[in-house]
Amino acid sequence: MSVAVRFAPSPTGLLHVGNVRLALVNWLFARKAGGNFLLRLDDTDEERSKPEYAEGIERDLTWLGLTWDRFARESDRYGRYDEVAAALKASGRLYPCYETPEELNLKRASLVSQGRPPIYDRAALRLGDADRARLESEGRKPHWRFKLEHTPVEWTDLVRGPVHFEGAALSDPVLI
Repeated sequence: MSVAVRFAPSPTGLLHVGNVRLALVNWLFARKAGGNFLLRLDDTDEERSKPEYAEGIERDLTWLGLTWDRFARESDRYGRYDEVAAALKASGRLYPCYETPEELNLKRASLVSQGRPPIYDRAALRLGDADRARLESEGRKPHWRFKLEHTPVEWTDLVRGPVHFEGAALSDPVLI
């Protein structure tokens, strides 16, 4: 098995010491293991990503002597992401949600005030076609959540050792 690691900063600002630490640890690990180091710019935040920040990241890493074996930009993969999103929607693993940020904040605050974790309640899964059509006619555009399995998740981390958590303890993450 070949080692491949990545450093994926967002070009929405300058590198800081936390970024550099992560890049250095990954670069050292790749070099020690004879593996590859990927610099992947996570430039999908189109409002805040700037070419001058991307150039600054590359310049600063080069100045530090942290060379990369491969380079990629997340935005170059939009076509592939669309394909995978369509497959996930077809399989029922990606589902549309219509809550506004304000509504989600109220739900979270309510749960926290009850001493419960702020986990999404999957209310969108109870919507019917008519409900979704009504919300869209009101001008709401859905965000899409990935439906997690509510089963235990376990693995062995190279640093922390055995890791275990319950899938039901996590919110379905927003992917789109």
